[in-house]
Amino acid sequence: MELEALQSVTADIEALGASLVVISPQLEKYSKQVAKKLGLTFSVLSDRGNRVAAAFGLAFSLPDNLRDVYRSFGIDLERFNGDDAWTLPMPGRFILREEGAILSTEVHPDYTRRPEPAEILQILEGK
Repeated sequence: MELEALQSVTADIEALGASLVVISPQLEKYSKQVAKKLGLTFSVLSDRGNRVAAAFGLAFSLPDNLRDVYRSFGIDLERFNGDDAWTLPMPGRFILREEGAILSTEVHPDYTRRPEPAEILQILEGK
């Protein structure tokens, strides 16, 4: 649902002269499948082993009880992420200027609290 919501504002982001890039710990082949299925027009990069997330202090390991919950829902992180680390990144949003200046960051440890895609437009418009 998050990717579909981001897709809904991609044209507006591009009209403001910006680009949208998503980074996921999933293996590239799975990200490509999702991108094709959802008709995504923005880049979905693979952060194998959550190295980028870890560098930003955003990677966390799932405890055994949550691993069991994930497995009970058929979520196989080992297969999708290509390792047995059972780590995930906290969802975050980073808006940067082309020269690298940071306009906005937002990260929350609760994966259910994600930035609203429409807020990206407000930030890019300087509101």
